[in-house]
Amino acid sequence: MRIVVQRVSEASVSIKSVLHSAIGEGMMILVGVEHDDTEEDVEWLAKKVVNLRIFDDENGVMNRSILDCGGGILVISQFTLHASTKKGNRPSYIRAARPEQAVPLYRLFIERLDAATGKKCGEGVFGADMQVAFVNDGPVTIIIDSKLKE
Repeated sequence: MRIVVQRVSEASVSIKSVLHSAIGEGMMILVGVEHDDTEEDVEWLAKKVVNLRIFDDENGVMNRSILDCGGGILVISQFTLHASTKKGNRPSYIRAARPEQAVPLYRLFIERLDAATGKKCGEGVFGADMQVAFVNDGPVTIIIDSKLKE
């Protein structure tokens, strides 16, 4: 699995111009599931995300996690994170998992974040044409790939 974590002061997702979900300060996470991802990838990433120290402490140093600051999390599925651009100019998405595999892992990732934070994450709709808006705070943007954990 590959995720992009952005520290945000606010984020929202709309579908057909209707607000679907929104958060204030916290994290917006784009999630791409690869065809060989497993529940182990989900578990590792969820633990990594909730303990990621990207929020400022009282000294302005990124030393606090989402658990420490109590912010919100907005999770958006994004298969294009696995785009290959090696050949030509049209990206290939051959490494991205098919929905029948990706949806359960995406849902499990959200469930693990909900359980770890003790509150419900905001989320998009898997496979929908979504409009995502956010204010990146910092900016802080971190890419984490479960295949690169060692």
